[in-house]
Amino acid sequence: MTHPFKGAGVALATPFKEDFSIDFNALEDLVEDQISNGMDYLVALGTTAETPTLSLEEQKEVVACIKSKINKRVPLVLGMGGNDPYKIIKSIEETDFTDVDGILSVTPYYNKPSQKGLVEHYKLVCKASPVPVILYNVPSRTGVNMKGRTSVEIAEACPNAVAIKEASGISSQVARMAKHGPDHFAVISGDDLLALPVIAVGGIGVISVAANALPGKLSQLIHLANDGKFIEARELHLQMIDFFKLLFREGNPGGIKAAMEIAGKAKNVVRLPIYPISQKLYADLEKEMATLL
Repeated sequence: MTHPFKGAGVALATPFKEDFSIDFNALEDLVEDQISNGMDYLVALGTTAETPTLSLEEQKEVVACIKSKINKRVPLVLGMGGNDPYKIIKSIEETDFTDVDGILSVTPYYNKPSQKGLVEHYKLVCKASPVPVILYNVPSRTGVNMKGRTSVEIAEACPNAVAIKEASGISSQVARMAKHGPDHFAVISGDDLLALPVIAVGGIGVISVAANALPGKLSQLIHLANDGKFIEARELHLQMIDFFKLLFREGNPGGIKAAMEIAGKAKNVVRLPIYPISQKLYADLEKEMATLL
């Protein structure tokens, strides 16, 4: 069976106008740009979308806009995480899952739960979700690392826990999950820089930030790797590696918003507490992207 989230996924940014309102025309263009350039599925309301700064009404409007533009052409995943499982469950119960193919649920942040606490948290979330669940481990942001054995335990207990977006950067952890996870469970890179190495040890793709600016090159890289064409994939990876690094030099989504402006896809506007990147980094991005566009 083909995994529903194999290949190149993108964590969509939310374009803003100069007055910080949502630029829905740019959002529609962004969705179309991703699909026409070979991205396999889209993720809405993730961290890159600046979701914590969006009101509940804005979140609904963003999802409605994305659903309408996708028009069932590719799968759609919604970000639905938090540090209180019961709030997540309430949010799930209040969400219209029409044309939604999965949810991406980050580990509880700030609380620093034990590994057992993580297992029980995800059991509740998975039981409540009417669609497949992608776990999300990003310890640099949440303060807790969900170990490979913990992710495998969750997948074994929850048939609808179909994948993990893994952004720990720990290669042995990725390999453990790829080797010991149940057949329905897959590893997805949560870091553009590590997507190729993750696929090389058994992962199935990436949920990308960089694709917001360069979807064609990113999708090509992932498809080559998934087809076992690692020499060609490595060449493209090395072409993009400095770009990947620049994107995160001053944090996400500040870097990708600037890159999207350079690529002519959205304005370089973010909402506080995110702040625009420095002029120096902007210039470095312009220089690097000139070799890629």
